[in-house]
Amino acid sequence: MRKSALPRRRPLWVGYCHCPSCRRATGSVIAAYAGYRPQDLLFEGEPPARFASSPDVVRQFCGYCGTPLSFQSPRWPGEIHLLLGSADHFEGLKPMGHAFCEYQVPWFEVADDLPRRRSSPSQSST
Repeated sequence: MRKSALPRRRPLWVGYCHCPSCRRATGSVIAAYAGYRPQDLLFEGEPPARFASSPDVVRQFCGYCGTPLSFQSPRWPGEIHLLLGSADHFEGLKPMGHAFCEYQVPWFEVADDLPRRRSSPSQSST
């Protein structure tokens, strides 16, 4: 059975990531995430499969269909980042900005006026 996440509360933030790691993990030129406290996000059924994609990074995915589900790293302590493409419901999940914009794919045009950062909002700089 396909895994899905059931948020218990509203996300801490919602945004886009342009970094190479997220592009590779999702197979897309941009990744959309919502940040939650781990205790505020419940996965249905069996726990998701886990993969250490790089030092200090754990990505979770559905062990049945392979859908990427989340990202966790000590760089953002106390947070789990849910990939919005895996969400069943999008109500209230409007992105608030872009992170790691220096890695944006040059031919991918973003037609919004959201804030753009070279790092993520929860980091000082990278």
